[in-house]
Amino acid sequence: MNPHSNGKSIFIVSGEESGDLHGAALMKRLKQMIPGLYFSGMGGTRMKNEGLFGLDSREVSVVGVVEVLGKLVKILGSMRTLKDELRTDHFDAVVLIDFPDFNLRLAKEAKRLGIPVIYYISPQVWAWRKGRLAQIARVVDKMLVVFPFEVSLYRQVGVDVEYVGHPLADIVKCALTRDEARSAMSIGPDELSVALLPGSRTGEVKRLLGPMIRAASIISKRSKKTVRFLLPAAHSIDDKLLQKHLKSAGARIDVVRGNMYAALRASEAAIVASGTATLETALIGTPQVIVYRMSPVSYAIAKTLVKLEHAGLPNIVAERTVVPELIQADATPEKMAGEVLSMFEGKKREEILEGYAEIKKNLGRGGATERVAKAVFNAITNLHFLDYNTTPDMVRRT
Repeated sequence: MNPHSNGKSIFIVSGEESGDLHGAALMKRLKQMIPGLYFSGMGGTRMKNEGLFGLDSREVSVVGVVEVLGKLVKILGSMRTLKDELRTDHFDAVVLIDFPDFNLRLAKEAKRLGIPVIYYISPQVWAWRKGRLAQIARVVDKMLVVFPFEVSLYRQVGVDVEYVGHPLADIVKCALTRDEARSAMSIGPDELSVALLPGSRTGEVKRLLGPMIRAASIISKRSKKTVRFLLPAAHSIDDKLLQKHLKSAGARIDVVRGNMYAALRASEAAIVASGTATLETALIGTPQVIVYRMSPVSYAIAKTLVKLEHAGLPNIVAERTVVPELIQADATPEKMAGEVLSMFEGKKREEILEGYAEIKKNLGRGGATERVAKAVFNAITNLHFLDYNTTPDMVRRT
């Protein structure tokens, strides 16, 4: 039940680690614009810390048809709880962040109830199902996209769309120099470092961490220099799962929670699970190999649906191959190790860094969170946000 029935309230939902990051940044800015703003819905640790009341997204975060079946009861239960809340409480707007298979169902219910629906970080219809555009046009009032090429797709079907830039352009920053990051990670002057990023979902880590650890062993044996491995595990991953894999490691691997950007800055190369972390790695400037595995059934279904030349976001943004991708059967320890060893120095490393410069340019000038916050503000008030400070009374009267 909404305890702030006299003020403004937003129903906000994210389902993944990256969505939690962007949702928390958005909530923080909106609270500055609209004092006393109430948030309910679903999110992760960061959104909870910004004042979100509601469900924990870690219960439903999963990718792949077979993988979804394992959590189906929890997913359906969460959906039912959130729909019930939409029906019984008053909300001025619904803000949905990525997570399309779940969020588009909520959008349909919110639209039926007459609540404005703002979608931040578009479903990747350009990769999966362009036929879904018509569905989105029926249930979304405002689409806020993070890639410029998405604008024309939505305009074609009459969706009110705005390109806001990518939030990572603001978020991905490391205050440490490379030398400072290496010192913070206790990496010696004659040592090399490789970051291992197996994903933020439990299923991803179960499938990818083992092969990454075996790749680390191969790299250690073949490298002319001592190689240290850094594992900046997501907060959503349980320590017991990590230790289960690490106890058989044939290389030194240090878990450095909460230090992803410093770990990347300190490293010569990285092995990264396909997803938002690949863009973060590109923005930090660390050469990487993108890897991914899912269940054979999920992969077979995905192959029939996905209409993209590339799987990794850096390559999609650059519209060419900047970094290597090892997907499904290709994601072997041997191939991962070979790619990393080729990135320590030489032409391949230089080509990747040149490609990263293109990617940074394509992601925009920054300020995405500010533009999203203004769009939400305009949707839930009768004021048009300018660069003035609103007061609680001004907003409450709208």
